[in-house]
Formats: sequence, structure tokens, C-alpha cells
Amino acid sequence: MPPFDSIICVGQTTWEGDFQKAVVQLMCELSVRRRVLYVDYQHTAKDLIMGALGRQKNVPVRSMLRLENPLTTRQGKEGSTVHVWQPPVMLPINFLPPALHDKLLRVNAGRLIAGLRRVMHEIDFKNPLIINGMHPVLGLAMLGKLNEAGTIYYCFDEITIAKWMSKHGGRFEPEYMKRVNGVITTSEALRQSKAISQPNTFCVKNGVDFPLFSQVRQLIEQKAPSPLSDPKRPVVGYLGTADDRVNIDIVEHCVRTMPDVTFQFIGEIKEPAITQRLGTFPNVLFTPPHQPANLPPLLAGLSATMIPFVCNAHTYTIYPLKINEYLAGGLPVVSTPFSILNDFAGIIELADTPDAFADALRHALTDNAPDRIQARVDMARANSWAHRADEFEAIFEKLAVA
Repeated sequence: MPPFDSIICVGQTTWEGDFQKAVVQLMCELSVRRRVLYVDYQHTAKDLIMGALGRQKNVPVRSMLRLENPLTTRQGKEGSTVHVWQPPVMLPINFLPPALHDKLLRVNAGRLIAGLRRVMHEIDFKNPLIINGMHPVLGLAMLGKLNEAGTIYYCFDEITIAKWMSKHGGRFEPEYMKRVNGVITTSEALRQSKAISQPNTFCVKNGVDFPLFSQVRQLIEQKAPSPLSDPKRPVVGYLGTADDRVNIDIVEHCVRTMPDVTFQFIGEIKEPAITQRLGTFPNVLFTPPHQPANLPPLLAGLSATMIPFVCNAHTYTIYPLKINEYLAGGLPVVSTPFSILNDFAGIIELADTPDAFADALRHALTDNAPDRIQARVDMARANSWAHRADEFEAIFEKLAVA
């Protein structure tokens, strides 16, 4: 493939949001080295109507209607910038049966391609590398349509299990992987799975915004109190979306047998059973999502952290963002052995039963020796997004697209 100096990233994630997003963090880092255009979430006509009626939050109604410029510039890293473009309104097709879905997909893809060509001309993007963030359905329809130098499929979840893409994504992904130049996954389990279809498959694990989350350690050392925690009680925290991946049996056992400890969930609760079963306990605290920049003071109020995921085929493919976010603050981590976590041997504790998890948390609450704290921070620093961007660049060279 020919050389390139620009990247167009197309995915299923909005640029803005209440949590750290792997693809957004990565594009910020890569923008230091390359020009980057990020194609924002492809909102549908249904989203537009719900947003205009005030029934759906964070829908960019004005830019979707082209009442304001859909192309904006956002801050990257080290003074760099990223172009972010809001696509035109898409038809809602994900719920449709295959034949009708595939027919209308051509309409959506055509609108997106036409809009992208105009933007590419405006900002002088020629022969870009396309990085497709977990959208093989749209990606297959776009192949070869943007005079691209090459295409990389960035896979961070098992699409056949993920509810939001399984219906059609599972049909499109195998063929898409065969036709792209390479696949980059975020876990070793995913790499092993996707390599069956595409031999040029590599693993670059999720990173951490180390400058942001290392502030947690600084706040702890300054003994700055968390605004939502009681300094007299130890707090075990969970950061991020709490959904059906959480093993509620394990958490409920810990909450019930550790009444002297507060358990704090920071983020959106998507699994109703979590609030139904845990909300009655006086030592459980639910804190709504916060913008990433506002997270360090909250995490500074934690004594230990947890990743109590169920162990199944879906979680086996996960490399969670939160693990390095915890470690960057020097916080102890207790996790179930839901995936391949060999990188963290000796750094985090693993426990697979309710009793073992509670025991591990008790130990974690006392695991605060300076050398242990430093080992956690050093691990997170080595896993920063800046280092992950280096790994991406190395793969570009292997694929002869640099």
C-alpha cells in the first residue's frame, strides 16, 4: 500500500461523552503524528426526532440539520488538533431483516461517502488510512470508495455477542476482515479469534490517559477529601458502566459481609438488577457519570477498586479500560479472572468466588505499602495511550502503510 499522512476514523462512538473512549483517546495520540479526521456517531432520523423533542440527550440536532458547521476542530495531545465531522442523518436500519437492511445500507453508505468526499476535499485529505472502529457493516460498503491507502479494522469487542451489533455485524465481519489490510484487537483473546479470518491480526491493548488519572495519586497524597465519601469508612469503588457483565452475586455477598465498607459505583447503571438488589443496602453508594476530567477527585476517595465481572465468552474478550485507570492512581485492584490478565500478575488480585472476592478486598484495603503503590503506577504509565499509539505506528510499518 502507498504511504499516508492522514487518518480517517469511522466508528460507533461519539467523540464527546461521560467516560473515556479507547478510539477517541487513540485518535488524540495519533494526531500528534498524523492528520486525523474523526467521523462522529452516525445518528439516525429517529435520534434526530427524539433529540428535537428533548426525549434523547446529547443528540447534535443543529449540526445534523446543518444549522451549524458539522466539521469542528477538537484538541488532541501535545498541542495537536483533530477534525471531528458529524455525518448526515442516517436511516434507522439496524432492526430490519437482512434483505431490507442491506438494501437501505447502500443509501446510508452513499450519503456518508458523499459527505466524506466533500470534507476530504475541504481539508485536503488524500489517500488516507481508514481505521474502522467496530463497524464492519458500514466498513464493507465503504471499501475502496475514498481513495484510501489502506484499511485497518479496530476490533474491541466480540461482535457476535455484543447486543448493539450482533444482528448484522456478525454477518458482515468475516468478509470485511478478509478484505481489509489488517485487524487490530484490544485483547489477546480477540486476536486469537480474528486471526482465523485475517492473518495480519495484531493486539494493541487498551491504554490509559495517564496524565489525567495519575492526578488521583497526587490528590491522595495531598489528603484532599473526596466530595462524596466519608473519610471515616474505607470505600471500594467501581468505575464505569455497570451492566450485565457485573457479577451481582459476588458484589452482593461482599456488601452484605462487609458492612463497615462503603461500595461506590461511579457511572451509569444499565442493569436494573444492580440497583434492585444492592440499592437496599446502606453501605452502597451510586454516583452518576462524571466527565473524565472530573473523575480524579472521586477516585481519590477510594481505598480499593474492583472489577467483579462474570466469566463468560463475552467478558473473556475484554481488556477493560478501568484496570489501568485504577492503577494510575496507585489504587489496589481486585478482579475476577474473567479474561487473560497475565500482564497484571503480582499487581492485582484475582478471586473467582464470593468468599474469595471478599477476602481479597479485605487484603486490598491494607495493601498500601509505598513499593506496592509505585508498582501499580509504573504499570499504568507503561500502558499509557501514548505508548499504545507507538504500538499502532509499529503495526502501520509492518503493514507497509507508513
